[in-house]
Amino acid sequence: MSKYSFITSGAPRQPGESNWKYHVRKLFTVKTLTSVDEDAKKSTLSKSLSVFDLLMIGLGGIIGSGIFVLTGEAAGEMAGPAVVISFILAGITASFSALSYSELASMIPISGSTYSYAYATMGELVAWIIGWDLTLEYLVGASAVAVGWSGYFVNLFKDGFNIEFSDSWTSAPITYSSDLGGFEIVPGAYFNVPAFTIIIFLTILSILGIKESARFNTMIVSVKLIVLTVFCIAAGIYVDPKNYSPFIPPNEGSFSQFGFTGVLAGTSVVFFAFIGFDSISTTSQEARNPQKDLPIAIMSSFGIVTIYYISVWVTGMQWLGIFIDFGAICGLSSVILVLLMGQPRIFLAMANDGLFFPKLASRIHPRFKTPYITTAACGLLCAIVSALFPIGVLAELTSVGTLLAFFIVNIGVIILRFTASDVPRKFRVPGGPFLFPLSGALLDLLLLATSSKASIERLFIWMAVGLLIYIFYGRRHSKANNPNKTEVMEMEDIDDVKTSKIDNFK
Repeated sequence: MSKYSFITSGAPRQPGESNWKYHVRKLFTVKTLTSVDEDAKKSTLSKSLSVFDLLMIGLGGIIGSGIFVLTGEAAGEMAGPAVVISFILAGITASFSALSYSELASMIPISGSTYSYAYATMGELVAWIIGWDLTLEYLVGASAVAVGWSGYFVNLFKDGFNIEFSDSWTSAPITYSSDLGGFEIVPGAYFNVPAFTIIIFLTILSILGIKESARFNTMIVSVKLIVLTVFCIAAGIYVDPKNYSPFIPPNEGSFSQFGFTGVLAGTSVVFFAFIGFDSISTTSQEARNPQKDLPIAIMSSFGIVTIYYISVWVTGMQWLGIFIDFGAICGLSSVILVLLMGQPRIFLAMANDGLFFPKLASRIHPRFKTPYITTAACGLLCAIVSALFPIGVLAELTSVGTLLAFFIVNIGVIILRFTASDVPRKFRVPGGPFLFPLSGALLDLLLLATSSKASIERLFIWMAVGLLIYIFYGRRHSKANNPNKTEVMEMEDIDDVKTSKIDNFK
């Protein structure tokens, strides 16, 4: 008998049910919370993360390119001094999602994050869509941050040692022209070597173990917090009120430049600064006490980051130097590491459900206890993308992908309040099932609507590719909808385990 229960579909075809209706019904099969819990108990991942480790992973994932790189772009091209309003709006939007993530993480402690939450609320098709969408947040996001890391790496050597690296090997050979509406080749630029190298290094670290990665992350997060604290104190003397007038520059005819529309457009860009707290939920199966510790880590990391962001933008981003370059390198390194840790665990959850090549994505290293094959593959892909594309294109694509994920999470909380009202929750979103989750979902849609047209188009193209994979592979191998195949696959897994034990004995 399958370990899955079917709420919306029921595997057998009903009497008189047409093929079309039967297959559509299967798309919305919901995985029960009981089966999710069983999967979590069967996990072979190492349960070694404390609440402090989870908090540092959250801080490591959030404080990065949003504050060190993209804020200048948002202020200079979109919102002007009113970028502080953009930060506040982005923070409010993300805070609603942080509340929703905390409730779902306390209910569904499994590594799939939003993917698992969607599977338990809206069905298999939506779960696949959001799982594929999360690839934009983690894979493309890591690539975007690596490009920012490369810039600070170059500046550190220039400011500290008067050594200048050639643009040919430290910048993207491909750029996007908004005027022409397409990509262009940058003359003289070939490959962003620093961005490629840092991702390869952190990918190897991710394979070596979750505890080792967490320790490295804690070290560099501590450095960047010290740097930001010193910066906020020292930069206060440079504040000039004249720079804040007019606070909201008038719109000059462009939808995305200044005026209130510029503030909203800036919000969709700096929203990238709040991405990362959700990565905590991808390590659920490696936490010692996930139902209690995950909500604490998510809300604490978000609160600490918000205080830092407001402090930085009250003082003004005017003092730069070797100290900031070094702090930025540490800060961005932690973001890349956290994102590289998150994506393979999404694929692991999808593979365990039969939707994503289980023979590869579900492989756990016998010594390091990490999903090493997908970690290596994702790292290599990230490295190549970061070496070829500019940060602006990658960051905007990451933001729209994350907004879609946050929308699903907020809706998921509302649904589970009614369909699983009796399931224990260590944390509940205050104000009932509608106030914050519905407000967060609507704000997510608003920011999606103000994102650049090119980013929305790329999101739809990516989603179309994902749907093709689901149609031709995922739905045919889904354990929930193909119980007979599930039994065969489980027998094959048993044979693999026996073979592995024999090889180890030899």
